[in-house]
Amino acid sequence: MFRFQLGSAVAVLLLLLLLTADGAIPPPEDAARMARFVLHTCDWGALATLSAQEGLRGSPFANIFSLSDGPPGPLSGSGIPYFYLTDMEISVQDLEINSNASLTVSLAQTPYCKKHRYDPQNPLCAHIIFSGNVVKVNDSEAGLAKKALFSRHPEMESWPKDHNWFFAKFNITYIWVLDYFGGLKIVTPEEYYNIKPYFTLTPCRWKKILADADTQMNYLSCFMKDLFFNMCCTAELIMKKITLRC
Repeated sequence: MFRFQLGSAVAVLLLLLLLTADGAIPPPEDAARMARFVLHTCDWGALATLSAQEGLRGSPFANIFSLSDGPPGPLSGSGIPYFYLTDMEISVQDLEINSNASLTVSLAQTPYCKKHRYDPQNPLCAHIIFSGNVVKVNDSEAGLAKKALFSRHPEMESWPKDHNWFFAKFNITYIWVLDYFGGLKIVTPEEYYNIKPYFTLTPCRWKKILADADTQMNYLSCFMKDLFFNMCCTAELIMKKITLRC
């Protein structure tokens, strides 16, 4: 009876962990994942260009743009900010002269900061600054950009056709993360693209947990080790069924 009750309790605990891990904000020490998380969570950002307008030439000029790195959901973010643009837009005219730009996205636009009563300038209300350049996507990538943007911004499909809309993306060269006290953290594009926006409990991670348990908790009884092993195996089977890969 005790073994059954204990096993049930552990199973419930692991199930809750499985259900909540994909929706949790990354910890401050995981800067690359935080950058991916914030971008994937946000629907718009502030794009700063160098103005080409008369009287403002060469001056910074910030504007708001809808964006998307993929359809909503923990497994769909590419990390690439896509835009739907027209040459009629003033910032796009700047980009035609100088494609260099910076892009800022912040959790201030989400319920997270409001829930915790974080001011948008509070570092705990995480925001990410990207630096790079904006370019039109090629034909092979247009389908991905369209799916990413129209899934989040369905109104775009009805925008005037005579505006000659086109899909563009932000080529990232530098990334700065501000999500905690102590200043900005620098993330390389390689670190950024080699990680997913959400932590997922894959079979490989379960095996690592088991290995850690064997080394760090060797004082546990064989019964407890067997129980933990069975729970990990069950979780691995669940992960395989939903086709999560390492």
